[in-house]
Amino acid sequence: MRARDIMHRDVVTVTPETGLGAIARLLVEKRFGAVPVTDAGGRLVGIVSEADLLHREELGTERRRNRWLDAFASIETLANAYRSAHGRLARDVMARSVVTAGPDAPLSEIVDLMECRHIRRVPIVEAGPDGSERLIGIVTRGDLVRALATLIPVPPAAVTDCDLTDRHLRDMLLAELARQPWTDKTEGNVTVLDGVVHLWGAVTNEAEAQALVTASAGIPGVVAVRDHTFVAHWGADPVML
Repeated sequence: MRARDIMHRDVVTVTPETGLGAIARLLVEKRFGAVPVTDAGGRLVGIVSEADLLHREELGTERRRNRWLDAFASIETLANAYRSAHGRLARDVMARSVVTAGPDAPLSEIVDLMECRHIRRVPIVEAGPDGSERLIGIVTRGDLVRALATLIPVPPAAVTDCDLTDRHLRDMLLAELARQPWTDKTEGNVTVLDGVVHLWGAVTNEAEAQALVTASAGIPGVVAVRDHTFVAHWGADPVML
């Protein structure tokens, strides 16, 4: 799937001249975490997030300045800090360097951007004739979760397919485990009785045991999983009785 498949196309935006009071009310009413800033031509010029509204004179949360450190700060840095705390318009506080993606970006790229840049949303832009980025959509973490919800099938309440015998379920699970590099479970470690998977034997750690349960529960027709495995402490001294 690509960004265009899940993005919101009717994006709510503000302009650089929108007042911060209006933006704050918009974020509250729409339950947004941020809002893109566009110019009259629909070109993306910035974004205002909740974080940009935290250090404000009105709240008494303006950043405390260290006069000794200020002596080494540039005039531009000091001026921008003052503008962020005292400005009244979107252009005063908005982030101008916005992480974006194109409509054909794969979802894996979107997720990588969110994780690496520690952001919750990625505006989707399309290059205009003049090289500027025109906003055409936005992908949020919520959009990714909603897409996942449509892709993961809901398991049936009960197994009615007569072909899903215990042997068939066991064969499907063993085939799944054989494809995984994190386990070496063999036929002797897996039994299935009346749709219930029983896992036996030693595992390397708890992570392997939990992954085995996840794999078992993911087999269509499995009604329950019973984990009888134990973590083996390889090389440990024998217990003297």
